[in-house]
Amino acid sequence: MNNLQPLSVSALNAQIKSLLEATFLEVCFEGEVSNFTHHQASGHLYFSVKDSTSSIRCVMFRGNARLLHCMPSNGMHILVRGALSVYSARGEYQVICKSLQEGGMGSLAERYEQLKASLESKGFFAKERKKPLPPFPRKIALLTSLSGAALQDMKRVASTRWNLTKLVGFDTLTQGTQAGAQIARNIAYADSFFGTKDAFDIIVIGRGGGSMEDLWGFNEEIVAQAIFNARTPIVSAVGHEIDFVISDFVADLRAPTPSACMEMILPDRQEWLLRLDEISAQYVQNMQHTLSHAQSLCTQIAELYKHISHESKLTHAEEQILQLRTLLDSTLYHELRHKGTALEAINAQYRTLPLLREREQELELLHKGLQAFAPSRLKLESGAEILQNGRKTQLGKLRKHDEIELCDGEYLVSAKILGVEHLETASS
Repeated sequence: MNNLQPLSVSALNAQIKSLLEATFLEVCFEGEVSNFTHHQASGHLYFSVKDSTSSIRCVMFRGNARLLHCMPSNGMHILVRGALSVYSARGEYQVICKSLQEGGMGSLAERYEQLKASLESKGFFAKERKKPLPPFPRKIALLTSLSGAALQDMKRVASTRWNLTKLVGFDTLTQGTQAGAQIARNIAYADSFFGTKDAFDIIVIGRGGGSMEDLWGFNEEIVAQAIFNARTPIVSAVGHEIDFVISDFVADLRAPTPSACMEMILPDRQEWLLRLDEISAQYVQNMQHTLSHAQSLCTQIAELYKHISHESKLTHAEEQILQLRTLLDSTLYHELRHKGTALEAINAQYRTLPLLREREQELELLHKGLQAFAPSRLKLESGAEILQNGRKTQLGKLRKHDEIELCDGEYLVSAKILGVEHLETASS
C-alpha cells in the first residue's frame, strides 16, 4: 500500500480551486449560448457556452452586464473573455465572464471594416473638411467617464503643461450598449454652445484602453455622424496607440492616448516662457536700435534746422558782416598806410622842390654859360683855339664824350663833348 494521506473533500476542492484559478487567470473562448437566464433582481446573467461536443457554465455579474452592447440569447454565437472560478462547496467550476461579444472577433472586425468603408465613401474622412485646432485653447470639453483614470490623466497633464485652459468634464458612458448614443448626445450638446460666449474651443472624446468590444461605442455610426456634424473641432483620444476606432478617422485630430491628447492640443508652458524671454530680449534690442536711430535722425534734423533756420541765417550773416568788416578794416588800414607812404613821398618832394628849382636855375645858367663857350661860337666870334690832348684840333673831328680845352689867349677852359651836331650854313 502507498502511504498517500487521504484528504477531506473540502481540502481537495480547495486545492483544485487554488490550482485552477491560479492557472487560468484569463481565458478566451467562443461557442453557442444555451440555458440563458437573466436574473432580474440581481442583474446577473447565467448561461452555458457549448460546441458540438462539450459545454462550460458561465456567469456575468451585473457590473459587467451593464456594459454589454447586446443581450445574449440562446443559440447566439459569442466570444467570451473571463477567468476560471471553482465553487468549492459543490466541486463545480465555471467561467466568470468579464466581456462577451456577438459572433466573436470576426463578426466585429467585419462590421468595423464595413462601416469604415461606408463612411469613407461618404467623405467622412476627407482631409479638406478637417477643422484646425486653436493654438491656445481657452476652454475644452472632456467627454469621458468622470470616474475613469483617463480624465485624471488628462487633468494632470493639462495642469503641468498649460494651466490657463479651463477643462469642463461631461460624464459619458464609454463602454456598453448605451455608450454610442450617449457619446453622440454629449457631442451635440457641447457643440450647441458654438458661437456663444460659453463656446468650447475643442471637444475631446476619450477613454483608456480595452478590448475591441470595450471600445465599440466609438465605432458606431451615430458617433461618427455626430462628429461629422459638429462645428467645434473634435479630438479622438481612445485606447492605446495601437487601437484605432472609427472616431479617430472622422475627428479633426487623432491622439494615441488621452494623456498624449493634452500634450498635442495644449502649448508647452516652459517652451513659451523661454520664447517670451527671447521675444522680450529681442524687443528691447529692437527698441534700443530704433531709439538710437531716431536719436541720430533727430540730431541730423537739428543740425539741418540750424543751417536753414532764421537764427542760423542771422548768425551766418553776422559772421559774414564781421568778416567783411575785418577785411574792410584791414584793406583800409593797408590803403591808408600806402597812401600815407605816398603822401610822405609827395611831401618830401614838395620839400625838395624849391631846391630843385634853385638847381634848375643854376643848370640853366650853366647851360647858357656853356653855350657861350660852344666851339662853333668860339670859332666864329673870338677865334679861340680847340686843344685835344694839348694839340690843336678842328671842331669837326670831335666825337661825343671827347675831352677838350678851349683857349682864346687869355683864358683856358676844360670841356667834355656832350653831342655833335652838323650845322648847315645858308648860302649867301
